Amino acid sequence: MGRKKKSDHDGMLTPLELEVMSALWKLGEGSVHDVIAALPSEKVYAYNTVSTILRLLLAKNVVSAKSEGRGHTYLPVLQKDDYEARTLDHVVTTVFDGEPASLMKRLLDSKGLTESELAEIKGLLESRGAK
Repeated sequence: MGRKKKSDHDGMLTPLELEVMSALWKLGEGSVHDVIAALPSEKVYAYNTVSTILRLLLAKNVVSAKSEGRGHTYLPVLQKDDYEARTLDHVVTTVFDGEPASLMKRLLDSKGLTESELAEIKGLLESRGAK
């Protein structure tokens, strides 16, 4: 029986893939140089590393590419809100035993939420209950 690669685990991106995708989501589209420029400045990213990650994401159908001259422009196929939903579903299933209320309880217990954030969450819950 073969083992799954870490990057293929339930459609989750690796930390470096997620950094690259976060930059691409902010840009909307971009070349390898554009993505490098949009990545956090506290780290140094080699051109070949970012290019390889983009090619891996292309193979996974997470991004698409169009040829421009000698290079490519990459565009996200996977949208950020879709990945957020997928990630949250993964966390609820694997960490919180499939119980979203456990996730919400942990969030409310462990994060120092402001009164404004608590009011926003309360409003969201009330609006969902009214449907």
